[in-house]
Amino acid sequence: MEKAVTAALGALGWTLADGARAERLLALTGLSPDDLRLRLDDPTLLAAVLRFLEAYEPDLIACASDLKVDPAELVDARRVLEG
Repeated sequence: MEKAVTAALGALGWTLADGARAERLLALTGLSPDDLRLRLDDPTLLAAVLRFLEAYEPDLIACASDLKVDPAELVDARRVLEG
């Protein structure tokens, strides 16, 4: 579980680093910036971030590349978090 949380937090940081992508995450998930801050340890929220990236494969691949992991590792992390 710890590895999945670490991967998801990295993916969240990557997502939030781009303003347009961050706005899209908030709009599509219904989350607010406060939700993100308050629920950083919530596996459901972290899985939602990874699902968001999975929904647009170019972002999933770019994120994985920047995090130096295989995209499948992010998908597996989501599955663990949804466990």
